[in-house]
Amino acid sequence: MSEENLLVEGRNAVLEAIRAGKTIDRLYVQDGLKDGPVNTIIREAKKAGVFVRFETKDRMNQLSESKNHQGVIVQIAAYRYYEVEDMLKEAEEKGEAPFLILLDGIEDPHNLGAIIRTANQAGAHGVIIPKNRAVGLTATVAKTSAGALNYTKVAKVTNIGMTIDELKEKGMWFVCADMGGTTMYDLNLTGSMGLVVGAEGNGVSRLVREKCDMIATIPMKGSIDSLNASVAAGVLAYEIVRQRLKK
Repeated sequence: MSEENLLVEGRNAVLEAIRAGKTIDRLYVQDGLKDGPVNTIIREAKKAGVFVRFETKDRMNQLSESKNHQGVIVQIAAYRYYEVEDMLKEAEEKGEAPFLILLDGIEDPHNLGAIIRTANQAGAHGVIIPKNRAVGLTATVAKTSAGALNYTKVAKVTNIGMTIDELKEKGMWFVCADMGGTTMYDLNLTGSMGLVVGAEGNGVSRLVREKCDMIATIPMKGSIDSLNASVAAGVLAYEIVRQRLKK
């Protein structure tokens, strides 16, 4: 088992991991396998809310450490996930307005780890990531967070847009980092706030962007037009901190 991926391979082992309630980031299945045991594994995984990803035989062989995967591999999260409600409860217990960071498809584990570290230092009550098309809590994420993952709640949700809608009903406001918005210094970022940061390269998806109440643009004077996702998250998180302290 490598430091990078906590993998369980083989049909019996994978099925037991799912049924035992292990915190699983995703299930890899060799494309084209449709026999009974594999179908059972897929059914149990979907019942448990596990993201299923189909891969070629060559890709499965690359992922495999045992070289005896039997067409199925699960990646176990290095740390447990929390519920969004746990984050709101923490804010309430501290007597603070909720401050959450939502990530729309971050795939680089180093970026996720750095954002979790920033979230901890900035006093955010949690980080929310999507189940699909995004990195989970791997060992690399934990290492990059420099210990912050031990103190910062991370929740994994099926749909970031739906989560925003649910949190809006609880009185939260949302700001996303994107080009063509209002300069962040001109926005009121106090109160119950959700900061949305998009994926590397693609930024915040259109559907998620439309759900945000504010679009914050970070002033940039250089020759390139964007910041690394974790840097952008840090800049905006600390503008929220600044405004909270000023208040």
